[in-house]
Amino acid sequence: MTATAVFHRSLGNFLDTIRIVRRRFAVRKASYPRIVWPVWLLAWILLTTAVFLRLDRAAGVLWGEWPPGLARFTEFFTVFGLGGWYLIPAALCLVAANLTDWRSLSRHTLMIVYNWTCFAFLVLGGVGLSGIAVNLLKYGIGRARPLYFDQFGVLSLHPFAMEARFAGFPSGHATTMGAVFGIALLLFPRRWYIALAITACISSTRVFVGVHYPSDTVAGFGLGCAGAILCGLIFARLGFIFRRNSASLPIRKTTFRLGYWLSMPP
Repeated sequence: MTATAVFHRSLGNFLDTIRIVRRRFAVRKASYPRIVWPVWLLAWILLTTAVFLRLDRAAGVLWGEWPPGLARFTEFFTVFGLGGWYLIPAALCLVAANLTDWRSLSRHTLMIVYNWTCFAFLVLGGVGLSGIAVNLLKYGIGRARPLYFDQFGVLSLHPFAMEARFAGFPSGHATTMGAVFGIALLLFPRRWYIALAITACISSTRVFVGVHYPSDTVAGFGLGCAGAILCGLIFARLGFIFRRNSASLPIRKTTFRLGYWLSMPP
């Protein structure tokens, strides 16, 4: 197949996707569950404030005094909070889907490819959009990191300094983990506690490696989770992965399967 044919197929798939999204937005009313966002926002602010008042100074004082074994453990696991672990595979999946000749696939294969494409879009949206938001916030706020506690103290703000040392609040890694938790919560709501334990532990490693205060991680985690849930609500409106639920969060469709190993009930 020539490069020109591949290009035309790719462009056609992209335009088809845009048409599907626009058509579904047009015919499906903007009906979302009555989630009390102001209450959740207030709870997020109060929890972040409480953690700041109770834990941040202690984290700054204790930085560099953690046991060597704990330091090595957290340095290893903290890298799993990098957005690239989730964004790159999602982007590659979308590229592969965009180059696929969908019309040549069997019905079973078509559903698998379709579900993987929707899942990749969800990951890219939940992790990517919250990642953009957290970077705008952290450089706009400019909070100094715990590494510089002795020099700047627990609350030193340098808005738009555009330096890594003044990019502490919120935590980008914790935001990524919050988005991962939000996606897992939507897909497997009965197993939310497992996802919360894993993602919260990875988020907390940012404190032990000395690059974020506890309140940075709490704020970032909440931001990422909210971003993922917002993406899930939009997906439910479009009919991708989820079906709408007027009383609570979207419900995963029974037709959503990524393979046998993920064919468990939600």
